[in-house]
Amino acid sequence: MITYLHIRARSERMVKARLHIGHLVFPCIIGRSGRGRIKREGDGKTPVGVFELRQGFFRSDRGRSPAPHVNARPMRKNDGWCEVPASSFYNQHVKLPFRDGHETMWREDEAYDVVFATSHNERPRVKGLGSAIFFHLTRQGSNVTAGCVAVSAGDMLKILNLCGHKVRLAVWPGQGVL
Repeated sequence: MITYLHIRARSERMVKARLHIGHLVFPCIIGRSGRGRIKREGDGKTPVGVFELRQGFFRSDRGRSPAPHVNARPMRKNDGWCEVPASSFYNQHVKLPFRDGHETMWREDEAYDVVFATSHNERPRVKGLGSAIFFHLTRQGSNVTAGCVAVSAGDMLKILNLCGHKVRLAVWPGQGVL
């Protein structure tokens, strides 16, 4: 089982990237502003660094669990993610309805049919340094994310079937080392 998913692109500004697992390469998309070592809430950048994949969610009404050995549970209609820096629940899973600004996980489009939270800005949570950095599915008609890493549904299944229980997402800068 693999433990690292490597995300690489030719420059910091590129939104089309490649996800590498050993000799396998999958196309992926990243944040609308490319990648950056410094992440701010709403800047559209995918943060550079190594992040653990945390709790996963999947839409059971649209398919079954993506892989039996990954940490994913059926999504509920009241699953959300707080994205308000002033909230004490910033960058955390919340139940809807929720008093502060949030992202609704149960979406009409397919982007979160399979989605994994990452450990970005988790310990410690620093208000304003970015929330809801996920590994999820690409959205039909979109070629960017708000800062997440996204792959096609078919590639997600292939990738997850290669993954062990603990997986890290390594987002590399355009040049240099992490």
